[in-house]
Amino acid sequence: MRIKADTEVCIGAGMCVLTAAKVFDQSEDDGTVVVLEPEPPVDQEAAVRRAVQVCPSGALSIS
Repeated sequence: MRIKADTEVCIGAGMCVLTAAKVFDQSEDDGTVVVLEPEPPVDQEAAVRRAVQVCPSGALSIS
């Protein structure tokens, strides 16, 4: 699993951080998504999939 985040699309809602805090953070500058673990460990995959689903702007994807 590899996470892709489009910071141009991100609106800084923070749902990803609330859903998978070990994998995502937010930029202090503008609040956009920061991917801490581009290839998250297996034990985080369910949380990452949920974060992608709940992202209101659709800025996150998995490949």
